[in-house]
Amino acid sequence: MPTSPPTTGTQSIDRAADLVARVVRADGDLTATALAEATGLARSTTSRLLAALERADLLARDDAGAWAPGPLFDLYAIRRGDDEVLAEVAGPTMRELGELTGETVNLGVPRRGTVVQIAQVDAAYYLGSRDWVGTDVPAHASALGKVLYAHGALPVPTGPLDPPAAAAVTSGARLAEQLPGIRRAGYATTVDELEPGLTGVAAPVRSHGTVVAALGISGPTSRLADGLAATGALVATHAAALSARLDHPHEGAA
Repeated sequence: MPTSPPTTGTQSIDRAADLVARVVRADGDLTATALAEATGLARSTTSRLLAALERADLLARDDAGAWAPGPLFDLYAIRRGDDEVLAEVAGPTMRELGELTGETVNLGVPRRGTVVQIAQVDAAYYLGSRDWVGTDVPAHASALGKVLYAHGALPVPTGPLDPPAAAAVTSGARLAEQLPGIRRAGYATTVDELEPGLTGVAAPVRSHGTVVAALGISGPTSRLADGLAATGALVATHAAALSARLDHPHEGAA
């Protein structure tokens, strides 16, 4: 049985934090013995730290005696919805994309069969886009929506579609024809489809391989339409960086 050397206060905090992280990230049950073996700590040290974490509601034991995240994690999850957490994680990436393009940056998620925008960074220009947060838009006329359709995050509609502008697709069949190209390119575009004079570019945001959101920019067609390929590549790069941050939240962002 390993014997842990005397520790400083900082070492104790590091060890306790490591135990919490291992329990939260574990795919299965972890006993005190398994945690002691994984960390190399003495069983007595491990037990003492686990007891302190349990008293603080950071960890809890299940009926079988295995360790699980404690009640504080449940409270945090209840108070903060998934959209709020996603928007917070996306903030640095969105702000950087806004600084590079000067355009409005939006984050959209699939909700109730359409795309709902949950976060926005406003354009640097006087002539920019409106505040879209919380607004339901026709997903088939939105670059964000087309990304979600292309990657299965939204069900592709069938039958006729209401075009909000003359350039928008008018049927589920026409929309479906566009989706393979969106997947190949890595981004979607809309030019004058949601409303005349408005262009959007968006790319998929993934969490552990599954598309959970779309990151995009929008602005006047007069500024964006001539550089769609370069803008699409830029948005896709930032969407990929955000995806990496969702999978590895402690490794930074674009």
